[in-house]
Amino acid sequence: MNGDPGRPVGQQNADMGLAPLGSDRFDDPRFLAPPRTVRIGFDDGSFVLRSPEPLKPYARCIGEWLEKWAAETPDAPAFAERRPDGEVRRLSWRQTREQVGRIAQSLLGLKLAPQAPVVVVSDNSLDHLLLMLAAMHIGRAVCTVSSAYCRMTRDYTKIHGILNTLGPALVYGSDATVYGPPLASSGLHAVTVFSQGAESFPGALSFDSLTRTAEGPAVKAAFEAITPDTHAKYLLTSGSTGHPKVVINTHRMLCANQQMMAQVWRFVDHEKPVICDWLPWSHTFGSNNNLNLVLRNGGQMFIDEGRPMPGLMEKSLRNLCEVQPTIYFNVPRGLDMLLPLLEADESLAQKFFARLRCVFYAGAALPQATWERLQRLAVRTRGQEVWLTTSWGSTETSPGITSAHWKLEKAGCIGLPMPGQELKFIPNGEKLEMRVRGVNVFPGYRDAPQLTAQAFDAEGYYIIGDAGLLQDESRPERGVVFNGRVAEDFKLTTGTWVSVGTLRVRVVSALSPLAQDVVVTGHDQDQIGVLVFPSAAAAALPVEECRARIAAALKALKAEGGGSSQTPARALLLTEPPLAEAGEITDKGYINQGAVLRRRTADVQALVAGGPAVIFPA
Repeated sequence: MNGDPGRPVGQQNADMGLAPLGSDRFDDPRFLAPPRTVRIGFDDGSFVLRSPEPLKPYARCIGEWLEKWAAETPDAPAFAERRPDGEVRRLSWRQTREQVGRIAQSLLGLKLAPQAPVVVVSDNSLDHLLLMLAAMHIGRAVCTVSSAYCRMTRDYTKIHGILNTLGPALVYGSDATVYGPPLASSGLHAVTVFSQGAESFPGALSFDSLTRTAEGPAVKAAFEAITPDTHAKYLLTSGSTGHPKVVINTHRMLCANQQMMAQVWRFVDHEKPVICDWLPWSHTFGSNNNLNLVLRNGGQMFIDEGRPMPGLMEKSLRNLCEVQPTIYFNVPRGLDMLLPLLEADESLAQKFFARLRCVFYAGAALPQATWERLQRLAVRTRGQEVWLTTSWGSTETSPGITSAHWKLEKAGCIGLPMPGQELKFIPNGEKLEMRVRGVNVFPGYRDAPQLTAQAFDAEGYYIIGDAGLLQDESRPERGVVFNGRVAEDFKLTTGTWVSVGTLRVRVVSALSPLAQDVVVTGHDQDQIGVLVFPSAAAAALPVEECRARIAAALKALKAEGGGSSQTPARALLLTEPPLAEAGEITDKGYINQGAVLRRRTADVQALVAGGPAVIFPA
């Protein structure tokens, strides 16, 4: 039975024989795969975890999903967005497929340069979606680039470099007024398409013109020629550990990863997901995890024009209350900004939780304080906790490696490897470095053989750069705990290693609700310091009271023990919020620690100097 967006999830489950909300659904193997893993140890102290369940067959290409739902549920709602005038534009699966076929035929008619991608430089939208699906439907790779490179700066050096690296056959932007200037000065000779203002850009095509061509047999021929190893997308790495690289995503990777997810989230084969999502398609979380979940399972997606930023979070809340998603995806910063709005209005909270199956967080570690606050709200609103879950992966793994497909008691666990993957743990200093091998792992970086060679070890494992450990050495099925990025960690002058990722989460929880986020300092020092981005709750307090509460929290943290590597000795409240245009905050809403430290050297120096603005444990 297909999920009905007009009826409560619990009733849908009862009709399907699934455990309803409020019962012990985590023990129902029709709902979720039981947490199981096989551990294989080696003499050098390394070991491998893998699922005992084999990976089942998966689609040949992304377009097979679209073909399936256009044939089986043609009139079911598929995608929607809110227009600037407030009206909602909606597409059924049939309408989506019809539009994709027309645009695909137009792309073929343009006789674009072979092997060159279609590049999108603007935000998520229905036009963006249709162009992306049309290109992939005929075997043309798509690359969505963060719109911030065009929207939030007048220095177009970075977007020009990216465009020249990609060498696009066609470039799309939603509005010529916004995206025309950086494209006009790029020096490219690609076909240019705009949804608005195309007439103002010499030689540009309007998006509407692509939808006026009737689909011919050439579309089917191109579709049937796609193989699992055909390039579907190119995604740029976030650059958090270096310069952005162009990651090849094949149809095999993307289709296999969704099959992996379906084998642990078994309910998606019975209950179509309904999501309201802002996460950008320039990143693997929004594009390959969230969008592909809807595509693979014939669900619904409302493209949210809001995001975790002041003035925009309210738009997200409006959409969430109207859509009432069954699965909510966000990053920890997004949850932190949503919570005060829900806590302040019980009716909004009830609408948000009305059909909610689970809250899925990723992109950064979730502070325990946020976890507890969200669960308190869930209990107050609907009488029970919500399923809080997560996954772990990367752009190069399309994206999921692990999944926490069972009830977690607290934040920190990232789950177990999904079917079809091997997760290897290798001793590296005081940590266990994680590496991964499977059909969802990328074949390499585009036109970068040396970088590709460096990305894999001699056994073919992708070197992801993250560390992890077993939550319980005697019971590996309890899952893996994320232990930070190997490259972010540093030593104090005392010789003690500092685990930046885990410490950041611990400090944010300790300072809750005063810290929006913190950045850990202490390179080449004998003590740890933290730069604190204050939250709205902190900004509402008198400065001295806020400082006193932070000092008390640092004292309490120190009393918990752990030594100099786990206890900040000082803090500095920052007066300027993180700037996205400076790379301090990513499109996904998490803090780029390295970018903050590079940009705010004066603040770091002031923290080290210990002047009057510095806060010490009370």
